[in-house]
Amino acid sequence: MTEQIASLVEERPRGLFGDAWHVLRRRALFWVAVSIIALVVLMALFPGLFSSGDPNLAELSRSRGAPSAAAWFGYDNQGYDIYTRVVHGARATLVVGLLSTIGVVLVGATVGMLAGFYGGWLDAIVSRIADVFVGVPFVLGAIVILTTLNAGGDAGTVRIVAQVVLSISVLSWPVSMRIMRSTAIAAKQQDYVKAARALGAPPSRIISKHMLPNCVAPVLVYATIALGAFIGVEATLSYLGIGLRQPVVSWGVMINSAKDYLRVAPHALLFPAGFLTATVLAFVMLGDAVREALDPKLR
Repeated sequence: MTEQIASLVEERPRGLFGDAWHVLRRRALFWVAVSIIALVVLMALFPGLFSSGDPNLAELSRSRGAPSAAAWFGYDNQGYDIYTRVVHGARATLVVGLLSTIGVVLVGATVGMLAGFYGGWLDAIVSRIADVFVGVPFVLGAIVILTTLNAGGDAGTVRIVAQVVLSISVLSWPVSMRIMRSTAIAAKQQDYVKAARALGAPPSRIISKHMLPNCVAPVLVYATIALGAFIGVEATLSYLGIGLRQPVVSWGVMINSAKDYLRVAPHALLFPAGFLTATVLAFVMLGDAVREALDPKLR
């Protein structure tokens, strides 16, 4: 009797995400990406576990010092401990990437779902507005937004981060909107949606109970990859001098401050750039693994 019950439990059909997890946990690439991301998240949440130093402590006497036992990654031009700043810089870098992804997905997915479900004039207006934003070069748009909103030199950390998050969200939402719109257009033609309409279900219930659970998978894959991309975008904007800046400590800020003396102190750029590259690559690998797990055609 016990064996029969166990066999029935094992043969019980899995849902979309249950099936995806069954596939993901068997892939080494997924666990490599998760391990890297977990390490970076742990650095961001508990930097004291990795370094007890002060990221804002600068001593010119140790300027451009090479890596050593006392300072594993060496010192930068102003005498900052690079290892300590790399550890503490993970927080601002991840916060920008995470908040930008949340903003892009919430705005884009909501607008895309409404446009795909209702269609007509709403779909036409939303699509044309999205085309306008897509036509704006990202770097140019970010320069305009950040120079317009740029605060004075005494700006706090929250305001500096919020400006960068806002610029990324404003310029990137059309991608998630188009993904959700196309998925919603396909989903509303399915029989379960037509049946819900025939039974008199209101649009809000059809969207939340029937369409959203079946449309979220593509947006989830995009969000995973976009999080890594936005981390790279933050570093790009900071490198150009229009993104994060002092007193914020981030990998992009470190790369920006190290670019002028690359030949004499290459370690000041290589270590933050290495952590940045590994983190972005981890999120891209995670997104690819999730995409393949959620799409049976790619297995």
